[in-house]
Amino acid sequence: MAPVSEPINWKRNLFVAWLGCFLTGAAFSLVMPFLPLYVELLGVSGHEALNLWSGLVFSITFLFSAVASPFWGGLADRRGRKLMLLRSALGMAIVMALMGMAQNIWQFLALRAVLGLLGGFIPNANALIATQVPRNRSGWALGTLSTGGVSGALIGPLIGGLLADQYGLRPVFYITAAVLFICFMLTLFFVREQFTPVQRKDMLHARQVFASLKNPRLILALFVTTMIIQIATGSIAPILTLYVRDLAGDIHNLAFVSGLIASVPGVAALISAPRLGRLGDRIGPERILVCMLLFSVLLLIPMAFVQTPWQLAVLRFLLGAADGALLPAVQTLLIYNSSNQVAGRIFSYNQSFRDVGNVTGPLLGAAVSASYGFRAVFGVTALVVMFNALYSWRCLQRRPKPPQEKQLQEEP
Repeated sequence: MAPVSEPINWKRNLFVAWLGCFLTGAAFSLVMPFLPLYVELLGVSGHEALNLWSGLVFSITFLFSAVASPFWGGLADRRGRKLMLLRSALGMAIVMALMGMAQNIWQFLALRAVLGLLGGFIPNANALIATQVPRNRSGWALGTLSTGGVSGALIGPLIGGLLADQYGLRPVFYITAAVLFICFMLTLFFVREQFTPVQRKDMLHARQVFASLKNPRLILALFVTTMIIQIATGSIAPILTLYVRDLAGDIHNLAFVSGLIASVPGVAALISAPRLGRLGDRIGPERILVCMLLFSVLLLIPMAFVQTPWQLAVLRFLLGAADGALLPAVQTLLIYNSSNQVAGRIFSYNQSFRDVGNVTGPLLGAAVSASYGFRAVFGVTALVVMFNALYSWRCLQRRPKPPQEKQLQEEP
């Protein structure tokens, strides 16, 4: 084992953390294409009931994650981020395996809640890397790391839909559990952290955390932006499979086609994220954030008028190009405006807002689709994203100078 004094290889940690975020994101999204079908398998029937339960089982995970995330973030600041990564990966692997054994909708709902309580891999990975990477490389590193979870989450549905068509619905949960266990093993053996435990009495309280920030109002605005981004993404998730079925009719490979349409944004994100990240380094992540939000609005509106699944797939591909830049831009702005001492909690608070968005989005989508039809969801989502774009633009007008600029001025 390497001596404690040996410098951390943050590039290796970044690579392993990226892979872990990718596997975690993929594992969560593997079940998304057939989640309504699994709810149907567990005994729920009827259009309105299916919409409502699909939204509920999708969102309850994020509701419990929003509650638990600040606790795990504080524990990470006290005990170390690697420990939290291990806890999250192993706990989620066990719960996923149990989901495949669920016999009724209530068991499945309870297990989805426990999954939320045990989550937190991605925000703790962000905190780990943010506290290790050189400050002048933080924007690139956090942007790169963010693409792991986003890409995994967007590519996972394609794999999940294919596996569901080939092997059935329940085996996909066992495969997902295996993927999460691989994530646990990679973290255990390859991630390194030099961490000195902090006593509870020496920890800053939540009010002190915000008092230590250079611009707490900007941080809060970024939290809200993260929430609205997730509301827009989540509103479509629970109705996508049913919308594809409405467009395509009763086709035999519905799970695969739905998974393909759900995952094509992942391919676009992989292509666009590095390029938009480099562009953000030149012109500023705040400009990338606002421009991509406006671009998303222009793509969501025509989704309400498509006539075939493939028209929807093309628009979602273009939407993925924008999505690949949104959360990385927010993460970069967060690390620019916070310190290593409170990074764990800042990212956990951001995760809580993200989870609130993940709760609200599916419920919004399910409610709108149940009352007004699937196509209305895209119009409502476009309005939400437009509000986010205007809100973000206003809040970022007074953004303080990035830390690398200040560092250059302070160096002799």
